[in-house]
Amino acid sequence: MSEAPWLHIVRVDVDPAVEEEFNRWYVESHIPDLLACPGWLSARRYTVDDGGPRYAAVYEIAGPWVYDTPEFHAAKGFMHLTPHIRNFRRQVLAPLGA
Repeated sequence: MSEAPWLHIVRVDVDPAVEEEFNRWYVESHIPDLLACPGWLSARRYTVDDGGPRYAAVYEIAGPWVYDTPEFHAAKGFMHLTPHIRNFRRQVLAPLGA
């Protein structure tokens, strides 16, 4: 049996004035850039309906080593939208027994 992937979860709020641009950038640029990085396996976006930051992205990753690649360092962050991001939260979940 193969080991379960780790989860990388990001939650944020974004200024309403750039919300449409943020969503377009996230789908068209950010997710493809991250999934091109070694060890980034899948991505899915959500809106949060129980309080806290409005947007969530859940990524399956091969393990914590994915944060140490040059490709990830080039793709991480919110780029030109950084000044419009609020309430940034990140969680990394390891599978039990990892």
